[in-house]
Amino acid sequence: MTIYSPNMLKVYVECPKKFEYKYIQKVSVPQKLTLFEKGKKIHALANYYLKGFDVEKMEKVLKPEELSVWNVLKSNEYFNKTFVNSEYNLSCKISDFWIGGRLDAVVKDAVSYYILDYKTGSVPKNPEKDFQTMVYLLCLSDFLKTNDLSFVYIDLKNQSQYKIGFDKNLEAIYKTELIRIITEIVNAKRFIQNCEACRFCEYKKLCGY
Repeated sequence: MTIYSPNMLKVYVECPKKFEYKYIQKVSVPQKLTLFEKGKKIHALANYYLKGFDVEKMEKVLKPEELSVWNVLKSNEYFNKTFVNSEYNLSCKISDFWIGGRLDAVVKDAVSYYILDYKTGSVPKNPEKDFQTMVYLLCLSDFLKTNDLSFVYIDLKNQSQYKIGFDKNLEAIYKTELIRIITEIVNAKRFIQNCEACRFCEYKKLCGY
């Protein structure tokens, strides 16, 4: 059974050929770990902190820039709501397909639930239409059996946040769009290269760019 993650769908839209290399042929390409080091540290620290562990020793080994980012997250209003869960996988079925992903955290207040996604880099240009937004909201809504939830991107770089509400209308739109794309993937006889995405692609040598 294939569970389609936000990243899988993003890669397919970016370049079907890249999707084939990465998710069908499963070609692994080494990447620089330093690109993700700060984000991984903040996510790990947030997970321990939200679950009630003493993180004082972990905070002491953070670099000044990392500590600054961490303090921004700790002071965020949504990060301080009632903890539900963090760093856990959720999936659900839409039509004949499964979608899912790993949520940074879920919190709540007296009114609603909130999916939190911390970004040490950049927030998506169109958050409402981002695959992560679609998949996570649909999965949590299915799990909780409610639409009283929102997705909150916490932009740690710019010390801001972006909140996306959820309702029945948006649920229908998201399902339609995801089913359309996944159906296209499943029915694809061949995966076409998108040359506009080649320049910075880690698979460009395989494509002969």
